[in-house]
Amino acid sequence: MAYVWEESYDAATVGFIFLGAVLVFIMIPGLGFLYSGLARRKSALSLIWAVLVSCIVGLVQWYLLGYSLAFSSTAPNNKVIGNFRSVALSNVYGKVDPTDEFPELAWAIFQGLFMCVTLAIIAGTVAERGRLLPAMVFFFLFSTFVYCPVTYWVWAPGGWAYQWEVLDWAGGGPVEILSAVGGFVYSYFLGRRRDTELVNYRPHNVSMVALGTYLLWFGWLGFNGCTALSPNLRAIYALMNTFISAATGGMAWCVLDYRLERKWSTVGMCSGIISGLVASTPSSGCITLYASLIQGIASGIICNLSTKLKYYAKVDDAMDILAEHGIAGIVGLIFNAIFAADWVIGMDGSSMHDGGWITHNWKQAYKQLAYIVAVTCYSTVVTSAICYIINKIPGLKLRCSEIAEERGMDEDQIGEFAYDYVEVRRDYYAWKNKSDED
Repeated sequence: MAYVWEESYDAATVGFIFLGAVLVFIMIPGLGFLYSGLARRKSALSLIWAVLVSCIVGLVQWYLLGYSLAFSSTAPNNKVIGNFRSVALSNVYGKVDPTDEFPELAWAIFQGLFMCVTLAIIAGTVAERGRLLPAMVFFFLFSTFVYCPVTYWVWAPGGWAYQWEVLDWAGGGPVEILSAVGGFVYSYFLGRRRDTELVNYRPHNVSMVALGTYLLWFGWLGFNGCTALSPNLRAIYALMNTFISAATGGMAWCVLDYRLERKWSTVGMCSGIISGLVASTPSSGCITLYASLIQGIASGIICNLSTKLKYYAKVDDAMDILAEHGIAGIVGLIFNAIFAADWVIGMDGSSMHDGGWITHNWKQAYKQLAYIVAVTCYSTVVTSAICYIINKIPGLKLRCSEIAEERGMDEDQIGEFAYDYVEVRRDYYAWKNKSDED
C-alpha cells in the first residue's frame, strides 16, 4: 500500500507554486488600499473591511465545495461543472496525474487565491452605499454559481472551453470578466450614490491608491508568472510580458489624461497600470513580447475611454471595475486570438497549441470571441438573479438608508474609522452644538 507522503515531488516546482500563492495573496490587501484611497474619507475603512471579508468568505467556500466544483478530476464527461468528490478538500493529497511534480493540494491553494482576488475586486462595488452583510452572502453565492462553473469551463480537463482549446492563461474570463460583470450588476442593483451627477467625487488619499497599485503589480507577477506551475522559460516569458503590458498601459492612460488638464495624474497612471496588468492576465503566457507592448498601449487607451460606459448605462461603477477589468480582460483575450504564438505556448516543454493569427491559426478568433460572449452572458444572467433574490430577503437589502449613506459606511456599518480625527471631530461638534443649545 502506497501512502501520499511516500510520493516524490520536485522541490523547486512545489516551492514555485507556494511562492505564487503568497504573491497572489498580496494582491488582496493591495485592492483594499486601492479602493480605500479612491473612496471618500467617511467610507475608507469599510472598503478595506469589505475586501478582507471577501477573502474570508472565498477561502471558506473554496474549502467547503468551491475547489471540487471548479477542478474536479473525476467528471470528464461533464462540460459545465465538476462534482462533489473533493468537498472539504478531501482526496487532494496526492497527484492529479502521475506525471505531476507537485501535490494537488498545492494547486488547490494557488487556485483558491485566484477566486479570492476575484471576489476582492467585486468588493469595491459596495463603495459608500452598500451594506456589508448582504455583500457577504453575495460573495458566497457568486463564487458557487458563477465563478466555479466558468473556471471549470476553461481550466478543468472536462470543461468545454478547455477541450475547445480556448486560450486564457491566468483568468481573463474567470477573474477579470466575472469580476467586472459581477461588480457592474451589483452596482446596478445598489443604485447610484446620492447626488452622483452633481458632486465630483475625488479620491481622499492618492498615496493609498499608489500603494495599492504597487502591491497589485508585485502580486500580479506571481499571478501570471507562477501560472506556469514550474520555474521554466514560459514562466519567465509571462513575467516579462506582464511588466511590458503594465508599463505601457500606465503610460498610455496617463498621456491620454494629460491632454485634458495638462497634468500628470497619479490616479490615471495607476489606472493604466492596472489595465495593462489585467490585459496581460489571459495573454502573458501566450503572446510575443512586442505584442505585449502593443497590448499595453491599446488597453490603456481603450479602458480610459471605456470609463464613460457607466454614464451611458447610468450605473454608478464607483471603482471603474467594468473598464479596468472587464474591458481590459477582453482586450487580452482578443490579443490571444491575434498574437498568440505556438512557440511561446510550448516554452514550458509540455503544452501544444497552434497559437493565433501570427502562426496562421485563423479559427482561434471565433473561439476566443465565443468564449467572451458565453462568459459575459452567463455571468450577467446568474449574477442578476443572485442580486435580485438577495435584495428581496428581509434583512438583506443590498443598499443602506439615506441617513446611513450621509453618515458614511465607516460609522454605519462597522463603527470604526480609518482616521481617528474624524470621530473626534464629530464628537466635538456634537458637544459644541449641545453647549450652544444650553
